[in-house]
Amino acid sequence: MLQTISLVLPDEAATQKLAGVLAQHISHGVVYLVGDLGAGKTTLTRSWLQALGHPGNVKSPTYTLVEPYIIAGQPIYHFDLYRLQDAYELELMGIRDYLDADQASLKPLLLIEWPQKGQPVVPTADYQIELTLDVNQLTRHIVLSTAAKSQTWTALEDSLHEQFA
Repeated sequence: MLQTISLVLPDEAATQKLAGVLAQHISHGVVYLVGDLGAGKTTLTRSWLQALGHPGNVKSPTYTLVEPYIIAGQPIYHFDLYRLQDAYELELMGIRDYLDADQASLKPLLLIEWPQKGQPVVPTADYQIELTLDVNQLTRHIVLSTAAKSQTWTALEDSLHEQFA
């Protein structure tokens, strides 16, 4: 059964707050970031990586397809598949190497923008974050979802209710 949480983020400060909560609760796995251009996928990712402790710039991997990070020893890969022409390109760039990192002692966090362009090669999501920009009110509507309720999800849900109630 799909578990979902819906939020309205009125400004960038709220996006940063959400990223901080996500950073506290989701340390590894596959996260799909879904939304139209300008919906805030890269902004959320940037804030998430900074909340995890990344001190430098966070650039969009629109042309490189992936930007790797190691934060406190944790491997994190930010994928942006917007310019991907064919999912087979992921095989050519060695996506299996990133996925095989899952066999290591520290499981990676994969943040994947435009995951639908990488189907069927991209791994199944543990979490999905759908972002929608309401241009009239300049707010972002966020729907977080997971297929399986877990202790991580319950703790995330509780924290989000505390922070955004």
